[in-house]
Amino acid sequence: MSTRYRTGSNSAGTVIAVVADVMAVILGLWILMYLLDANPANDLVQFVHDAANWLAGWSRDLFTFDKAWARVIAGYGLAAVVYLFVGHAIANRVHRH
Repeated sequence: MSTRYRTGSNSAGTVIAVVADVMAVILGLWILMYLLDANPANDLVQFVHDAANWLAGWSRDLFTFDKAWARVIAGYGLAAVVYLFVGHAIANRVHRH
């Protein structure tokens, strides 16, 4: 995380940036677990999958590629990029005020 968010009076900007980062990490972790064929019966895998499904509910079925792996990368990856972009844009805006 960048030091630009670490001012005493701007902890809201830091929180927003960290939340956006955590959301993107969860989505990226699910993409990685899917590509590596993680065990769906594992509790951690199931938790990450459920969280990623919730976070990417608006984008996970947006693309209709023939290959499932391409749909996962595009749908969940788009959500991760949007959360990072929007979250950090909001954090920068909060930081300036």
